Amino acid sequence: MRRVTVSAQDVADLAGVSRAAVSRTFTPGASVSAETRAKVHAAADRLGYHVNHLARGLIRSETGLVALIASEINTPYRAKLLAALTMRLQEAGKVALLINTDRSDDSVEQALRRAISYRTDAAVVLSGMPPLSLAETCLQYGMRLVLINRDELRPGSLRISLDEQGAGRQAFSVLVAAGCRRLALATSKAGTPSLTGREAGFLAAARDAGLQPVVEARGLTNYQTGLDIGTNLMTRTDRPDGIFCTTDQIACGVLDAVRHRFNVEVPRQLSLIGFDDIAQAEWESYNLTTFRQPVEEIADEAVRWLATDAQNPVGTVCPHAKLIWRGTVRQGGKPA
Repeated sequence: MRRVTVSAQDVADLAGVSRAAVSRTFTPGASVSAETRAKVHAAADRLGYHVNHLARGLIRSETGLVALIASEINTPYRAKLLAALTMRLQEAGKVALLINTDRSDDSVEQALRRAISYRTDAAVVLSGMPPLSLAETCLQYGMRLVLINRDELRPGSLRISLDEQGAGRQAFSVLVAAGCRRLALATSKAGTPSLTGREAGFLAAARDAGLQPVVEARGLTNYQTGLDIGTNLMTRTDRPDGIFCTTDQIACGVLDAVRHRFNVEVPRQLSLIGFDDIAQAEWESYNLTTFRQPVEEIADEAVRWLATDAQNPVGTVCPHAKLIWRGTVRQGGKPA
């Protein structure tokens, strides 16, 4: 059965309004009365009319499509950030295209090129390990670029990057203030800029204080890695009394290992700090002291920059990761 094409003029005729009124009704931010808007929507629904935003965008050389390039999208922090970004993009009248970079074959590059073929305006590269080549491809095709928690800064891009090293230094200071002297750092082997920055800050602060923490780096950035690290740390003769975990997922695994496998009392015998403030950190079984990633602020900054003049200069935004005090650090570490 042949599909009948419904035009904006058809909607205008049925609603009893002008063609311009129909256009204003479907243009975000345009001025139109509530009565006219209701008539147009009723007519559009009756006729099955939908605005071809892609065609409209091509005429203006702007489609409103934004590619979100991310790895580890099933992790709590990344899922939370993706939720915030997609919501802000929708509020700004834009549409997100998600490109999952967990696979190492050429399917990722192919997906990005398909997104480019739809005249995608911009891309947001999230923290993790999406390869730099993807960002270069975006810039090559004239896309605007937002880099979140990444080291690199490219022309035509905005970098949003936390002070990871500063957070690592603060974690060290808090554990020492809580009376910890046998310190350890628990991390994965992912080697992302975020994780390496937190590790570098923690170890630098330790060196300045004349201490040498044990560093345990294993596997993927997940709960199982934390469980393995916690088990290994508790079997050492110099069992640590203070641990900084570079993510909350790792921290949850460490906590379960030390509590349930070795009956260590937290925080009386061991203080522990995580990073991200995922939903699980608030659960009573963890009650984790951790650094909160300012997800809403990150999403706001990214979409605000994308929604402004395309000639905006390259920039860097440095939101602050706030330490959230809960029950895994002895009270001595908390300021009065």
